[in-house]
Amino acid sequence: MRKQEETVEENEDNENKEIDNTSNYSQLDRPDRQFYIPSQIIDEFGEKGRDHLNQAIGGRLLLALTAGSFMTFGAIFSVLLAEGVETMGVYHLLSGLGFAAGYAMVFISGALLFTEINVLLPSYLFNKANLMKVNIYKFWASAYIGNILGAFMVAVLIQMSGSLSPEFYTEFSSYLDKKMKFMDHGVTGWFEVLVSGILANWLIGMAAFLTTAARDITGKILGTTLPVILFVAGNFQHSAANMGYFSLGVLASDKYTWYEYILFNLIPASIGNLIGGGILVSLLFSYAYKEEIQTSLGQNNNKK
Repeated sequence: MRKQEETVEENEDNENKEIDNTSNYSQLDRPDRQFYIPSQIIDEFGEKGRDHLNQAIGGRLLLALTAGSFMTFGAIFSVLLAEGVETMGVYHLLSGLGFAAGYAMVFISGALLFTEINVLLPSYLFNKANLMKVNIYKFWASAYIGNILGAFMVAVLIQMSGSLSPEFYTEFSSYLDKKMKFMDHGVTGWFEVLVSGILANWLIGMAAFLTTAARDITGKILGTTLPVILFVAGNFQHSAANMGYFSLGVLASDKYTWYEYILFNLIPASIGNLIGGGILVSLLFSYAYKEEIQTSLGQNNNKK
């Protein structure tokens, strides 16, 4: 009887060892995920939105200026890369790649871009009640103004440097014409820009989505690049991107005035950008994954 009990114990020990080995093999065969799932991304959006909102005004303004400056660099690079290219597919690809450099610098550096905030801040608001306070609107306004000032500052420096060739400005003029073509359509054109702005920030919201999903620098750059190429190729109106083009346009060309840039493009594009980022990305995914989102955003009510 005792021998039978010992035999049973030995068999159980062997089975446990086999289970442990199987578990080890399973762990070896299943490496850690190299990306965040959608609910984690939305949660991360909310966290970033809260961090930006809590930032000191000085740091916030500097980051907004930096983001705007990157937009002008992206605008310049988009023209330089596609200059002289006649095949439209390659032209759009290179132009989009050029502007993606500006967005990659924004996303990875943590700079404060108005159109990215249109995704991050609503994600925070949708996951926390009773937060519609005046300082939120001031925050949005400071980001927008900071982006414009940063874009114009770099445009001034580029003009002062005398670095760009006459061929560049000839090509650049065609970019301005594409951005301002809606002006000829009157009221209809104004609403066309608004709808185009919705599409643009929907794509930029997805660029932020993919960039946040990636957990390494290569994935973040690739995640930024694909949606940016699409919005540039489609000539969708993105207010932050257009700040880069228009800042240089005011200095380098008298074809359009500054108030035409603002009234017939930036204003309707910005409204569309708010809708595209806040509703079609932030609200949509927040609602779709509301049961899965595990967030600590509601724990600091008394701090806001």
